[in-house]
Amino acid sequence: MAKAKTAYVCNDCGADYSKWQGQCSACRAWNTITEVRLSQAPAGGAQAAVRRFEGYAGGAGKERVVSLSDVALEEMPRIGTRIGELDRVLGGGLVPGSAVLIGGHPGAGKSTLLLQTTCSLASQYPALYVTGEESLQQVAMRASRLGLKADQLKMLSETSVETICDVADQLKPKIMVIDSIQVMHVSDVQSAPGSVSQVRESAAFLTRYAKQTGTVLFLVGHVTKDGSLAGPKVLEHMIDCSLQLEGSADSRFRTLRSHKNRFGAVNELGVFAMMESGLKEVKNPSSIFLSRGSEASPGSVVMVVWEGTRPLLVELQALVDLSHMGNPRRVAVGLEANRLAMLLAVLNRHGGLMTGDQDVFVNVVGGVKVLETSADLALLLAVVSSFRDRPLGQDLVVFGEVGLSGEIRPVPNGQERIREAAKHGFRRAIVPKANVPKEGVSGLEIIAVETLSQALDAI
Repeated sequence: MAKAKTAYVCNDCGADYSKWQGQCSACRAWNTITEVRLSQAPAGGAQAAVRRFEGYAGGAGKERVVSLSDVALEEMPRIGTRIGELDRVLGGGLVPGSAVLIGGHPGAGKSTLLLQTTCSLASQYPALYVTGEESLQQVAMRASRLGLKADQLKMLSETSVETICDVADQLKPKIMVIDSIQVMHVSDVQSAPGSVSQVRESAAFLTRYAKQTGTVLFLVGHVTKDGSLAGPKVLEHMIDCSLQLEGSADSRFRTLRSHKNRFGAVNELGVFAMMESGLKEVKNPSSIFLSRGSEASPGSVVMVVWEGTRPLLVELQALVDLSHMGNPRRVAVGLEANRLAMLLAVLNRHGGLMTGDQDVFVNVVGGVKVLETSADLALLLAVVSSFRDRPLGQDLVVFGEVGLSGEIRPVPNGQERIREAAKHGFRRAIVPKANVPKEGVSGLEIIAVETLSQALDAI
């Protein structure tokens, strides 16, 4: 068998080299040269290629092309993980033949979550846990510490992808975990494990095996300093579901968010609590993000954000203080900083409140990252409350998008947000007029606003 040829190509300009080097000589970019395997010419040259093409064009080749209306619409079978929050993020459970990538910072709980899941499912489905970073003794100690039933789970300590697939062919697992993809390697690629080429080829090899055998594949991925997944971006295109496990070191809560899901909703959020016995699901996340004091404080307001397929109540805090510098600070934690600057300009123009000489700090309590515009109105009311040093009240909930002309725009799923607030005991709600339900909500006073000035008058 002839040895596969390799080339080293720059990802920016496409220049190729005979060996790897740190800087591209053509475009002067650093660390953009990756190893690429070159496919060999088919045996028989062009004549054989023509014959193969003719074979596809007639006979059995016609049976491969069908009309879209002739495809059978069968419900996709799913495997429940017995962890409600994980099933929610996955879109209802595991799909056979799917590849799921779980990323997160060191110590976030990726291995713990997967070990709990595989130990729970091993009694019903054959499962294989492949560890490339830890020894078998370390994994066994973690399982014993968490009190998991691990007598049915098969373990393998290996980093060679070919060996892993050979073992899987013998065991035929229904669920397989690779911990982690950064330490795996393919023998045909000459670069070291963890490089772009090795991560890409290893993920492609394992994903292809999962698709052919119907195995549920879990890949554990590391993140870089800026929080993005380490490795090539093409890795996210290969897999079916990309999950991110987040959580600060000083908090026992972890959030699992889906950034890509071919079988469910994107940006779905699952909340877990890190306990001595492992990760425990939090079935009512709003309760942990609303741990407020007994007395109302200025600059604090509760808003309703939409995460995936459910509403979530979180507290937003703002602090406005006189600036002692020529350029006042604008700091947003959990929100977009550019949107904060824009909303302060709207407040100055249409609310009559100038913060040009004030430092403004905004924080979403609990480490939640708000990516939607429904927090605009709550942010401005919290800023006004802190600037005037007047609390808004403990029973008030606010949501709504603010336009550049000062209008309050409706947000999606507004009535579901209102019902969620009423379920948690809130008595007043300032919402866009278009989101007010026609029949009202029992026990909740709904204040409908169309402009920013009306919202300021309401408080």
